[in-house]
Amino acid sequence: MPLLDFAAIAGQLPDSWKSIRLGQVGPARIKVLRMDEQAYEEEVHDYNEGLLVISGHLRLSIADEEIHVETGQMYLVEAGTAHAVLPGSQGTLVIIDV
Repeated sequence: MPLLDFAAIAGQLPDSWKSIRLGQVGPARIKVLRMDEQAYEEEVHDYNEGLLVISGHLRLSIADEEIHVETGQMYLVEAGTAHAVLPGSQGTLVIIDV
């Protein structure tokens, strides 16, 4: 995988909340997207999902609990866990699917 500038790549994406797959490391798929303060509907995956905030902040809703993920932090959503993004999330998000 070449050198990647996550913020620059996310900034060039035409739409927010539409991730682009950048590569794979072992079984982990690496994606990036731009958050734009809009909410994102609840979803559930059959794989673990690491949500790494590169810039800005992410507001998650998991089991009626609000979780704040700040720049430099990552939240691991375990497979089978329903999660949604709350309004106000903004910046660059790297998603690591395992």
